[in-house]
Amino acid sequence: MVRSIVATLAFVLSALPASADVMEVAAAGTVSETADRLEAAIGDAGATVFARVNHGAGAASVDMDLTDAELVVFGNPRLGTPALKQDIHAGLVLPLRVLVYADDDGQTWLAYESVDAMFEDLEIAQDAGFRDVMAGALDRFTAAASGN
Repeated sequence: MVRSIVATLAFVLSALPASADVMEVAAAGTVSETADRLEAAIGDAGATVFARVNHGAGAASVDMDLTDAELVVFGNPRLGTPALKQDIHAGLVLPLRVLVYADDDGQTWLAYESVDAMFEDLEIAQDAGFRDVMAGALDRFTAAASGN
């Protein structure tokens, strides 16, 4: 019983934002496995993965050490285009991005900027329907990728 409560509390706390702008979700497995699950969840939803950037490999290519980290860049033009039409500067924060990384203790995390933070300084209407859809997609995709 106590073990179940502790596990539930750990899961809830892992989904809390590290700050108001960056959301973090603890994940099971390696960075690569988690990024694979993220990519699958994105594809299953009909969105497009535009790029997968392996930051660790980039660092290794110049003989530098970096924790295992991959950035998954993805989107759906049906959502992004209306944002760009409201403020072309939305192209600076779109497509959406999720960073999958391992911390110093080996725990894998998914991190992404909240939609509100992304659009904070842009002329994007607060009641624009795509905002909620983007936020929901980020939540669903990272939950699916977490493996929890």
